[in-house]
Amino acid sequence: MLEYGEPQELAMLRDTLRRFVNSEMPRSEAARWDAEGIFPRKVHRKLADLGVMGLTIPEEYGGAGRNIPATMAVIEELSKRSLAVAVPYIATTCYGGMNILRSGSEAQKQEYLPKLAAGELMFAFGVTEPDIGGDVASVKTTARREDGKIVVSGAKRFITGANVADYIYTVVRSDPSAPRYKNLSIVLIPRETDGVHIEKIKSIGMRGGASTTDITFDKVEIPEANILGGEAGWNNGWSLIAGAGLDVEKLEVAAMALGIAEAAVADAAEYASTRQQFGKAIGEFQAIRHALAEARTDLHASRLVLYHAAALAQERRPCSIESSMAKLFVSERAHKTVLACQSILGAYGCVEGFDMERYVRDILIFPIVGGSSAIQRNNIAKRFEQRR
Repeated sequence: MLEYGEPQELAMLRDTLRRFVNSEMPRSEAARWDAEGIFPRKVHRKLADLGVMGLTIPEEYGGAGRNIPATMAVIEELSKRSLAVAVPYIATTCYGGMNILRSGSEAQKQEYLPKLAAGELMFAFGVTEPDIGGDVASVKTTARREDGKIVVSGAKRFITGANVADYIYTVVRSDPSAPRYKNLSIVLIPRETDGVHIEKIKSIGMRGGASTTDITFDKVEIPEANILGGEAGWNNGWSLIAGAGLDVEKLEVAAMALGIAEAAVADAAEYASTRQQFGKAIGEFQAIRHALAEARTDLHASRLVLYHAAALAQERRPCSIESSMAKLFVSERAHKTVLACQSILGAYGCVEGFDMERYVRDILIFPIVGGSSAIQRNNIAKRFEQRR
């Protein structure tokens, strides 16, 4: 059942985060992080002091207890100001905490989860490759067992945050003779291991701590203990990728897109109330009023879709359709909304020095990352066909 009210504890969490953003993430710093490609590590550590890194981790491992809607709220609030902080938060709580909790062996949970809950580790999600996007099962990066070690060779592309992560959560082809879906494993590769080469990719958005990267693995050796899920995870990687983990990843992306769009609408509304043309504020003209009305309607609908799917995920109910709908709807509407807000600012929305220019650069990739809009439409259609 869809509840329209937000629980009091979630509202209180938002208030705490908004105070944190205002004090630790001023607009001038967010612009500098973007312009100079900076990961604000001190801000990340202060964010960890709030306890929000543990929102995907049970108390028995040092976390605050698994709370998917609260995790999405943190991502949303941070994204209103800067992806340079929001994405590293996801790298800790979701790429790290959520995946280790769901798929790790007990030994891996004991080793990694307390550090993740404390904000001491970050993981990058190493899936896509130069020739592999949505067809994850066709990855070409290989892993072989040799003298009690795992040797990894290959390349990954568009891997967000690998330049600052402690571990790269890497999908590999571990059995060249096994059938599709039965030949994959996931290994945890420390970023500073010999043979790991990382280069930043210059992109129009998601800069700073959110930098996207190329990774090359040149006969990288890691211990067998770094097979995700332990021995049972070898050649069983597909089952660890598909399902609930991907569902929540789609929600993470939607939460970021929603936060950016909310910031754009707030800035556009403020500008419209102060910018004078023809003797009055431009916000008094019907064209501007209608644009803002439509944007706010899309924001409201986006929140409902996102947090409904998050509630289903929290209850561990099937939500593949709803998470794909959230990713599709929110990213597409956020893209449309930010561009509409840019138009309200006119030329000022296209120049450095105004946050709107950064919102535009950042939002352009959201219909693509985390599974493109076309992929989400395919997922939705396929799932409905399976219900027949």
